[in-house]
Amino acid sequence: MDIPAMRANFAKAAANGDEVPLYFYSHLFLSHPETRALFPVSMAHQRDRLFAALGEVVARVDDLDTLVPILQQLGRDHRKFGTVAAHYPAVGASLLATLEHFDDAWTPELAKDWSEAYTLVAEVMVAAADEAAEQPAWWEADVVAHERRTIDVAVLQVRPQARYDYEAGQSLSLETELRPKLWRYYSPANAPRPDGLIELHVKARDGGPVSSALVRRVGVGDVLRLGPPMGHLALEPGSDRDLLLVAGGMGLAPMKALVDRVARQGPPRRVDLFVGFRTEQDSYDAADLRRLQQENPWLSVTVAVSADKTSSLEQGDIGDVVLRHGPWSSREVCVAGPAPMVEDTVSRLRQHGVPEQRLHSEVFAPSRMGPSVDGEVTE
Repeated sequence: MDIPAMRANFAKAAANGDEVPLYFYSHLFLSHPETRALFPVSMAHQRDRLFAALGEVVARVDDLDTLVPILQQLGRDHRKFGTVAAHYPAVGASLLATLEHFDDAWTPELAKDWSEAYTLVAEVMVAAADEAAEQPAWWEADVVAHERRTIDVAVLQVRPQARYDYEAGQSLSLETELRPKLWRYYSPANAPRPDGLIELHVKARDGGPVSSALVRRVGVGDVLRLGPPMGHLALEPGSDRDLLLVAGGMGLAPMKALVDRVARQGPPRRVDLFVGFRTEQDSYDAADLRRLQQENPWLSVTVAVSADKTSSLEQGDIGDVVLRHGPWSSREVCVAGPAPMVEDTVSRLRQHGVPEQRLHSEVFAPSRMGPSVDGEVTE
């Protein structure tokens, strides 16, 4: 398999922007009309997701130890769309037709390599879906509380109607009947609880149909669908090393879940949580952060603002603030938030002596097909 040639071919297609998913879906729906029912009525928020996910697979096609677990997760997760094994050949045929259409140098060798690679991807995903067949494709969950914290941020409490197992730091996909077939990913802001409640933090994004509905239209008594939990932001098993948790904006949710995990399960350790916002008004969870610090003497919480000189909170980009309070070279570190913040903070901590194997990060970005390989995505 000529992986460099496959990557070059994919790059040629990707360079054509919106024309690529438009061609792909047109080919798929015309050649296999039965697949249209798998997708939302409006494709405006769907078209680029398949190729964004495919690009991540292509980047890791020569690293099967990393790629296979990701594909297995995707296979289990895609059951919620109604995807069955018979759909995969149709998608594969349209994928190859699209890659050929946008490459004047397409060759039989490229076709063979792509066919083999896609067959491997499909086999792994189908096998994982089959193994998960005894579990629900989704879980219905009742909205039991909905609180608007700011004009565009809401905190929801939902209770799955059946047992829903997940781990602190994972994410879950979510669908509301207000936006059918549009699944978006969010991180619970708490570890699993005996009463089953899950806390979700949602920010309405410009052009985000699901996040806007969850913030402005969903209410107590509504029912949401939850997909299988996914994600890789987790603490080292068996370790009692002290923690440094750094969050930017809505990246606070998984950090709170990790704090809750330490509180509920241990082992005892020191935890320093840093949270960065642009302004003090953006700090939507201040009251609960104060509560957490008061209830847990092993926890220190620092909230900082980067563009609010009138605030009494600590000033500066969160990466700068974290380093002012260091050193952190002995800590296990988790960072979550927007890509620039995560990349800057991780780079700074690496330069200041935190070993790579103790740096864990999640990127919160506009939602696509599902969680990215490197981090969390949410609308």
